[in-house]
Amino acid sequence: MRSAPTILHLDMDAFYASVEQASKPSLRGKAVIVGGLGPRGVVATASYEARVLGVHSAMPMSQARRLAPNAAYLVPRFALYRSISDQVMALLRALSPLVEPLSLDEAFVDLEAGGTAWDERSARLAGAKLRADIRAVTGLTGSVGLAASKMLAKIASEQAKPDGLVVIEPGTERAMLEPMPVRTLPGVGPATGDHLRRAGIHTVGEIAEAGEDELVRLLGKAHGHALYAMALARDDRPVVAERETKSVSVEDTYDVDIHDRVRVGLEVQRLADRCVRRLRGAGLSGRTIVLKVRRYDFSTLTRSETLRGPTDDPAVVREAAARLLDSVDTTGGVRLLGVGVSGLADYTQEDLFAQAAGGAGEEVAEGEESEPAPEPRPEVPVERRWPAGHDVRHTEYGHGWVQGSGLGRVTVRFETPGSAPGRVKTFRVDDPALEAADPLPLVEAPPALPEPMGPPEMLPPPPRPLEA
Repeated sequence: MRSAPTILHLDMDAFYASVEQASKPSLRGKAVIVGGLGPRGVVATASYEARVLGVHSAMPMSQARRLAPNAAYLVPRFALYRSISDQVMALLRALSPLVEPLSLDEAFVDLEAGGTAWDERSARLAGAKLRADIRAVTGLTGSVGLAASKMLAKIASEQAKPDGLVVIEPGTERAMLEPMPVRTLPGVGPATGDHLRRAGIHTVGEIAEAGEDELVRLLGKAHGHALYAMALARDDRPVVAERETKSVSVEDTYDVDIHDRVRVGLEVQRLADRCVRRLRGAGLSGRTIVLKVRRYDFSTLTRSETLRGPTDDPAVVREAAARLLDSVDTTGGVRLLGVGVSGLADYTQEDLFAQAAGGAGEEVAEGEESEPAPEPRPEVPVERRWPAGHDVRHTEYGHGWVQGSGLGRVTVRFETPGSAPGRVKTFRVDDPALEAADPLPLVEAPPALPEPMGPPEMLPPPPRPLEA
């Protein structure tokens, strides 16, 4: 492990909810809950005002509504979150070439590799500058942990929440960890925590006291060895700049079980198209098509088919997913469907006609004609949907966001990130003056990104040994 706290862990504070509060002046300081709003929806993020009421991520939305009936409930705007995440990650890469993103709002940074920090003082200054830059560029806050290892840096950022900075000085790790509950350590979830509790082990210090042999007996060789090392604050994992994407997938959970087999097939086709859009957006293709089906009784079935070469052709993925669906019994209803692509590559096989026409391993005979494409169906007008929290524009009232919709009406609050709380208007859902809009920037004119710090003028250079 290092002799200086030069590994940084950044965790943006209640990221999705904070973005929504920053873009909607009327929601600042109020309980905001972001997630799926249907009966089977799940909380993605809750603002700190909502957390005080007992709401937390991964909670069923129905439970959240009971705990916080007056909160604002919003559908996620992932494109906006991703664009803000890109701004934050650019700030991190200005600190070091070694940035390891864990999600849109969380990452490790090796400050030493970037020449940004070499001791506690320079690391603390780098962390403080990062927090100030994030606030200036995005208007949001993030919590920073600094330590000599990834595990400890993440623990430090948890202690720093919200909107703080905590440094764990080398040499103090064991004393800091000992009184903490076992769930503090990464990899200790509810099941492992209960197993340790039944053995009389409640704190990290008691894990260390139990000894490696006892932990191996309780948890198995791999888990026991790893947990014992973490309890002793041993963690030599490096910050890895690039994580290989193993798969791309999309899935939907339905408010009401789908019983109609034709509807199930149409949903699979729609998911296949969404998956391909995400695949192409990442500049990838893949060989293995995966179908996931969760039935009415919560049993989950997974089927896969491997093609002769990688593809990002929507027709190929749709047809493979349809073949996989043929092998699944959906009698009784379906509550979740998902389509994914794995075996990823950054290129696409040139000749995919055989795959599209006949599936993996099948060749089209020379001179054989392919089945003609079906006649296009006439377009059927679809009632416009207005997801709660999403952006709209009205020809008279300007930019706003959807507070809610139903019974043929949509209610909009007209305000922007830089305005005062706005007024509310209600319209017909088919009002021609109202249209969906792109989100506005949270900060009017973000300042230019800082130059990579290197050994800067504001920081002293690392000490050099005296010459003889």
